[in-house]
Amino acid sequence: MIYLNYSNLDQETQTHLLFTSKRDVAQQYGDDLKAYAQENNLDYEVILDEEATRNLYNYHYVFNI
Repeated sequence: MIYLNYSNLDQETQTHLLFTSKRDVAQQYGDDLKAYAQENNLDYEVILDEEATRNLYNYHYVFNI
């Protein structure tokens, strides 16, 4: 679970969440994504960004008001 302060959803917080998601995706699926990118001549960083954004929907958020 990710605990967020409802009044602090600024750009810095959003960037931190995306960075955390990117790290999780790279740790879990990094090798598979690299192989996919290489097979299809795609940029690994772009694929990682897309998957990290999708991964944000899998987190459970708790908002403190």
